[in-house]
Amino acid sequence: MNEEKLIMFRNRLTKVYRHRSKQAHKQRISCYRIYDHDLPEFPVCIELYDTHIYIAEYKRNHGLDEALHHHWMTQTIHVIAEVTGIAPEKIHVKLRQRKAGRQGQYQKTDTSRHEINVEENGLKFIVNLDDYLDTGLFLDHRITRKMVQEESTGKRVLNLFAYTGSFSVYAAAGKAAAITTVDLSNTYTQWAERNMQLNGLAQPGYSFVQADVLQYLAQVPSRTYDLIVMDPPTFSNSKRMETILDIQRDHVSLINDCLRILAPGGVLYFSTNARTFVLESDKLQTDKIKDITRATTPFDFEGKLFRWCYRIEK
Repeated sequence: MNEEKLIMFRNRLTKVYRHRSKQAHKQRISCYRIYDHDLPEFPVCIELYDTHIYIAEYKRNHGLDEALHHHWMTQTIHVIAEVTGIAPEKIHVKLRQRKAGRQGQYQKTDTSRHEINVEENGLKFIVNLDDYLDTGLFLDHRITRKMVQEESTGKRVLNLFAYTGSFSVYAAAGKAAAITTVDLSNTYTQWAERNMQLNGLAQPGYSFVQADVLQYLAQVPSRTYDLIVMDPPTFSNSKRMETILDIQRDHVSLINDCLRILAPGGVLYFSTNARTFVLESDKLQTDKIKDITRATTPFDFEGKLFRWCYRIEK
């Protein structure tokens, strides 16, 4: 990596960090995305988690041998530390491989446990910047989570494909009457429960269920919930699932299953990261559908976010 390209990276990072840190400060946000593949020579994603930096490098054919790649990454970390003022020992690097969906994101990559607590909108969350392919908190849903909090008061809430339960914590902070948090992974349902306990919000009416969502939905009686959050993987072929999930193929049946178990006037927040996703609205059992993708895109993801978000009413 020549000096000219490093200077380009330093200049770009300095500019975006200065701009986004000001926006974050105004909004009292301590976890946000700083940089996302802005320059082709530096194809990394950089996120700030309070006093730590998370770097995700997607696996690619860069033509560098192991020694040269290590040198490139060392230089990159040095520039990030210099610009942000965060010590190199608090900079965490993860090599990721692009996959069709989120099934790879839940894989463990280490046997150690490097957890820190961070804060978002006055709520606390456990994140792990080393051991998994994702950190435990999807930053792009910051606004959506706040919407759910504001709409949860007195509601019976269901959080599907819940991951580490951040939506459930927000619903609890919004004084939901009952919350059911469902995920296929026992690791993540336990993580979700710890997030709830960390905020002092655990109570008997808030339950955590390890289950295949498709099977779970089939067993829920009609009109059980008032508010549902569903953010499924694009594709999943987990051995613990009875069938393969393809969100483009399966979203109609999933959404209609949610509408069946919603009370009259109930609301479903549905999101997907499928880049080429097309909502087949004519097949849904409601016409009360609002695309809230732009309204739920945070400042640090503008122009770089590949996900869809809908508010669907029964």
